[in-house]
Amino acid sequence: MAESKVNSGFDLHVDLAAGGSRKAALGAALRNAVRSGRLNPGTRLPSYRALAHDLGIARNTVAETYAELVSEGWLEARQGSGTRVAHRGGAGAVASRSVVPPQMRPRFDFRPGRPDASTFPRSAWLSAVRRAVDRAPSDAFGPGDPHGRIELRRALADYLARTRGVRTDARRIVVCSGFWQAATILAESGIAGPFALESHGLPFHRTIFEKSGPTLAVPVDDNGCITQSLSELDARTVVLTPSHQFPTGVSLDPKRRIAAVEWARERSGLVVEDDYDGEFRYDRLPVGAMQSLDPDCVLYVGSVSKSLSPGIRVGWMAVPERWLDPILAAKGVRESTVGVIDQLTLAEMITSGAYDRHVRAMRNKYRARRDVLAAAVRGRVPHIGTLGISAGLQAVLTLPDGSERSVLRAAGDAGIALEGLSMFRHPAAVGPVRDGIVVGFAAPSDRSYSQAVDALMSVLTARAPALRRE
Repeated sequence: MAESKVNSGFDLHVDLAAGGSRKAALGAALRNAVRSGRLNPGTRLPSYRALAHDLGIARNTVAETYAELVSEGWLEARQGSGTRVAHRGGAGAVASRSVVPPQMRPRFDFRPGRPDASTFPRSAWLSAVRRAVDRAPSDAFGPGDPHGRIELRRALADYLARTRGVRTDARRIVVCSGFWQAATILAESGIAGPFALESHGLPFHRTIFEKSGPTLAVPVDDNGCITQSLSELDARTVVLTPSHQFPTGVSLDPKRRIAAVEWARERSGLVVEDDYDGEFRYDRLPVGAMQSLDPDCVLYVGSVSKSLSPGIRVGWMAVPERWLDPILAAKGVRESTVGVIDQLTLAEMITSGAYDRHVRAMRNKYRARRDVLAAAVRGRVPHIGTLGISAGLQAVLTLPDGSERSVLRAAGDAGIALEGLSMFRHPAAVGPVRDGIVVGFAAPSDRSYSQAVDALMSVLTARAPALRRE
């Protein structure tokens, strides 16, 4: 029974300096820990008995030290709540963390690529965790397999075939932490370069792929990436967002899909399909995965970053057979990025239907948000065009040449976080620069969304005469 009470305490690292009494050394160590910020206000300390046992000193020594620090204001003791670090104000207070001043935070965040974090399905996820852990075999909690848990790979193979038309099986699914890791594996393995990228895309894509050398730019227009121009480039792999080009939002023309696949066949090359938000279609039929045209030439990548949360670091690759062994070898001998609990939980969410229900609910929510934005543009700034508004979590509002920077500056002055189309342009892109703002309509909360759209329209309305002239 005594051992149980000892083990019920909290662990606490205390470095007792040599020399002097143990009581003086303990007091000095605790004061220094609080003063330096290592122990934050409100931190609960171990019980007298537990700390005395851990340090090998008398229980009374700990009790007397705690009492002394309580009287000095370093600690506070409350009945039923134990002893905690006190909240100390004034000049001697230590800030436990840096806090961004409120005036530096945007009032409204329209940056793209961010789902509504408040909609994470907490109850469904927790229920799936309990079921998944309860049913998991013991070997699931051993060293991780870089291939990924078989439960998730089977669930994904069925789900992707049913919802995205992907042609694969569990053996050719490789679990990863998202597109970042998938791209890193390809870039660092040396098996797929040089890389060609769309002329507009995420800057971090370039950062990753340029680890293996300079990347090439393929032009993008209102029908997606001009893949017919791939034959003019010295590339072995092209990275595409065919279902919903990022950031313009257009869908890749069917003839251009075929052209990319034929190019890969002729070059013994590879098409990397980033299907980052393929679940979200609003007023057009779903566009199936390009991978279905030729699973031997297209490596399909997806994740839950948009559908669930970017905080759940689970993604997947549907890998062509000839690339499977090299990719698994490049990934390493153990899984080091994706936790087994998250893998098992996602598998349970998919097989139980909870994931489908969540995606449908989010599709309806984001469709309603898209409608509010589209109606506001039509009603208040009808001279501004829109791109990519039929799918995804962002839309492009096109602007006259030379006006993007001034609009972004005005939005910033109004406390609105936006990103311009130019920031996504590849440095090697050719052709005219297109001005626009990329509006991520998913991130603002429901409570603030109407106000956020109104604030954005006010900025554009105030700039309307200049935008017409420019």
